[in-house]
Formats: sequence, C-alpha cells, structure tokens
Amino acid sequence: MTRTLGRDGPRVFDVGLGCMGMSQFYGAWDDAESIRTIHRALDLGVHLLDTADMYGPYTNEELIGRAVRGRRDQVLIATKFGNVKGPDGRVIGVDGSPTYVRRSCEGSLRRLGVETIDVYCQHRVDRSVPVEETWTAMAELVRQGKVRYLAISEAAPDTVRRAHAVHPVCAVQTEYSLVSRDPEEKLLPLLRSLGIGFIAYAPLGRGLLTGRIAAPGDLGGDDFRRTLPRFQPVNLRRNAELAERVAGLAASFGATPTQLALAWVLAQGDDVVPIPGTKSLARLEENLAARRLELTPSDLAALEELAPPGCAAGDRYPDMSGVDV
Repeated sequence: MTRTLGRDGPRVFDVGLGCMGMSQFYGAWDDAESIRTIHRALDLGVHLLDTADMYGPYTNEELIGRAVRGRRDQVLIATKFGNVKGPDGRVIGVDGSPTYVRRSCEGSLRRLGVETIDVYCQHRVDRSVPVEETWTAMAELVRQGKVRYLAISEAAPDTVRRAHAVHPVCAVQTEYSLVSRDPEEKLLPLLRSLGIGFIAYAPLGRGLLTGRIAAPGDLGGDDFRRTLPRFQPVNLRRNAELAERVAGLAASFGATPTQLALAWVLAQGDDVVPIPGTKSLARLEENLAARRLELTPSDLAALEELAPPGCAAGDRYPDMSGVDV
C-alpha cells in the first residue's frame, strides 16, 4: 500500500525507514548490517529513507549513498539541514540563512552521491531568520533541479502556513506516537486543510513502546536517550508501566507492542507516514508486519483509554525551546 506526501507530493510506501540510529544516538552500530537492512527494506517495497546531514554528522548520508548505489530508482531520499554541530558533535545552533541552505544542499548531494534530493527538509526553525527567507532559498533549489519536494520538521502551525505560502510544503515531520500526541490538537488539522502530508518520526516513542526498555540500565552508556526526560528513572518507571499495558493489549491481538504501536499510527489517517528507525533486519521485519494489523473502532477506543493524550511522563527533550511551537 502507498500513501501520498501532500496533495501533489510523491507516492510512498505506507511505512518508511528512519536511518538516524545507523550512525549515531542509539548506541553501537554496524555499517554492513545497516546496509543489509536498507537493501531488505527496498526488497520489501519500502523506499522512503530518512536521514539528515547532522546524523554522524555527515556519515549517515554517506552510508545511504553507498547503500542505494545502483538502486537509485527504488529510493525516495529525504534529508534535512539546519542543525549545526560543533567539532565535538554537539548541536551548537540552528541556521536557516539562504547561504547555509545552499551550502548544505551541495554537501548532501555530494555525500549521497545523487543529482537530486527527493525531499529536502528544514530540520529546525531558525528564529533569527524569517522562514520566508529560508524557503525562498529552498524553492530556488527546486527550480534548479537539485531538489524535488520541500518539507519542514518540528514547525508550529503558523510557521508551516508561512512556508507553504512561499512554496508548497509536501510534508511536515514531527514526533508522533501513542506517547507523543501533541500534533493532533492544531498541527494535523492545519495540514489536512492545506493538503500537506505528515511524516511521523519516533512512532515507537524512541523505543518506550517496544516493551524492551524498563530501566536506565537497558540503555547503553552512549545512548542519547539517557539525556531525555522520559528516560530518567522516575519517569521511565511510569512510562514502562504504560508500555506494559500496551504490551498486554498487543498480546490479545497476537502482536508485539511494537506492531500495535505502529498500527495505531497508521490508523490515524492515510496522510500519515511513520518512519520507525532500525539498524537490524529482525526489527525491520517486525515493524513491517504491523501493516497487517487492522484496528477496529473498538480497538482504537481501547487504545485511547489506555494511552490518552498526555499520558507520557516527562517532556520529549530536556530543552523544548528548540522546538517551534
């Protein structure tokens, strides 16, 4: 099954592949296993691969470039710009200036080894630069044939509206899952009124909904989730209890909690495309099996009662000021 990213955007498989963890953030990784995972995803019909220049930094785009060599016609590559990292790998700011837009695009094209980026996404909103200036520069990349479609990540409804007035936004990318439902209040209604698609990142709550994280010790020492409020000891205990309830309901379907959580996101509308991240073949297969789990209205009501909006303990990030709201 496929879905459309925006009224006039590209058709994509209904589940994409988030590639961030293949190069950073979630502990150790193995490039060879990651490439095998990407190839298997392509074999199964998945073709939306999500990356960003900051992942690594830069090495994730290079990895995808190697993985898709010879299979470019099977892939829809979405990459992002705007988060600026320092020499130590930490994000030191956000840059949405036209000069930075152009320079970042050239770098991504080179690392990916492609002539055109399918979906180019503003990763974070630079509050020091009017979004109209950023998007005018992005629109010029489309006219030059360097980019096909434009997207924006973690943007407030008014920012999305302003960007869309400059050039059509094919999709907005934001965290969305059973434990992160903020987009439902204002963002999703706006996107639907404008004909803009929605890419749901972290649809498994960064692993909270898999049932495999119950204590901080379940995370590696270099796993960035150790810095997130929802994974701090007190919050994690509460969130793990929520995950246990999801797992109990999933068992009644003969499914894993991962599959139920993904099926819930898929059921939120045919304009919603989740991009669960994985770096292993086994998890990829598990994720895609969620597509076969059809939830009835009574199933969705049960999940609504089990995990209502605001059910998660803790914010998504230590400092939410970096998210445009």
